[in-house]
Amino acid sequence: QVQLVESGGGLVQAGGSLRLSCAASGSIKSGAYMAWFRQAPGKQRTLVARISVNGITVYADSVKGRFLISRDNAKNTIYLQMNSLKPDDTAVYYCNYFWNADVWGKGTLVTVSS
Repeated sequence: QVQLVESGGGLVQAGGSLRLSCAASGSIKSGAYMAWFRQAPGKQRTLVARISVNGITVYADSVKGRFLISRDNAKNTIYLQMNSLKPDDTAVYYCNYFWNADVWGKGTLVTVSS
C-alpha cells in the first residue's frame, strides 16, 4: 500500500505565502497521478491542483496564477506553493494519490487571517 504524509500548514496573514509538502512511501506506481484537495469546515472537499508523472498540471480556477504544484519523483514528494493567500483559502489541505484507487493523507490545516 501507499502512505502519504502532509506538512507545512499554519497561520498566515492575507497576502502571504506557504509551501506544503507531501511525502509518499510504500508500493508507489511511477505513472500515478498526485494532487492536492482542500476542505473548509462544513464544505465539500474540492480539487486544488493535480500533476502527472510527466509534470502536466491542472488547477482549480480559484487558484490559477496564485498556486503552483510540483513533483520530485526522485524523492516521491509533491509540493504546493501558495502565494497571495486569501481568507477563502482557509481549509484542511489533503494530499491524494490515484492509481487503481484513491489514497489520502491525514491533512494539514491552513488558516489565512484578514
